[in-house]
Amino acid sequence: MHPDSARELKARILERLPAAPAVAEAAGPDAPWPWVAVGLTPTAGRRVGVAIRLQRESDRALLPDLGAAAAAVVDVQVIGPVRALSRPGPAELRQRVRPLRPGLSVAHPAVTAGTLGGFVRTAAGLSILSNNHVLAASGAAAPGDPVLQPGPADGGRPADGVATLTAFERFGAGPPNRVDAAVAALAPDITANPGDLPGGPLTGAVPAGLDVDPDEAVEKVGRTTGHTRGRITAVEVDAVAVQYDGVVHRFDDQIEIHGLVGSFSAGGDSGSVVWRSRDRAPTGLLFAGSATGGSSGGGVTFANPLDTVLAVLGATWVPC
Repeated sequence: MHPDSARELKARILERLPAAPAVAEAAGPDAPWPWVAVGLTPTAGRRVGVAIRLQRESDRALLPDLGAAAAAVVDVQVIGPVRALSRPGPAELRQRVRPLRPGLSVAHPAVTAGTLGGFVRTAAGLSILSNNHVLAASGAAAPGDPVLQPGPADGGRPADGVATLTAFERFGAGPPNRVDAAVAALAPDITANPGDLPGGPLTGAVPAGLDVDPDEAVEKVGRTTGHTRGRITAVEVDAVAVQYDGVVHRFDDQIEIHGLVGSFSAGGDSGSVVWRSRDRAPTGLLFAGSATGGSSGGGVTFANPLDTVLAVLGATWVPC
């Protein structure tokens, strides 16, 4: 399909989902309704289809009948629950490391551990970029709170403070969220090496969200699984329902990634910056994933488009 036709089909699917409330109610309280995420995915011949992701097999009953022609360009996969990926990899990334670099364990004192994704410049100066649920305890924190490296799950204590929380995007219960993101300004005595990544600094320009293509090879370095490689399998994914310690928040316009071999990410990798392999352009901010589904059976990962993250936080990417 042409991308515009795929977007029209995606919109039709999302519009028709509310037609099945009885089925959703029967699914039980553990399944926020509708638990159906819909995005765009590559097909043969550089065309585009529609990706549909379900929490469980029974959720197929939520899908509208689109006809045989539409069904031929729709990829439906059951991926299980999607959860925020910060909790108690490579041992070095979980230790106290100075100077700071991307991939290290970091967290608010009330959080277990997530990942230092990279460095940005804000009005407060050079700052750490990660998720709200990593640096700001899912919105329970306040500007001025400390950020520890390593995170508490990896032995971080008050003396390991490296930055001060300055801004985060709060989760909303109304319109779907766009990002799970926060920044914390580095303490004056803390040094950083932003370009210390596998393969060197990220030298490509941050792509606009609409310029992120499905079927791109990508990489990341995270506190739990270290350096992994994957492939973008869907973009513009709407209605992604993510569980945060019993609370569910929905996200639109997200990026879906599958690992090339096994999992692309796991708990504790939240906050990792995802980059394109072909030009080392920082592309997404990893924030959630599932334990099942995906091309290699290791689950799927979701990331916020990085240009959206930077715009929301008023930040500029620092490559090296």
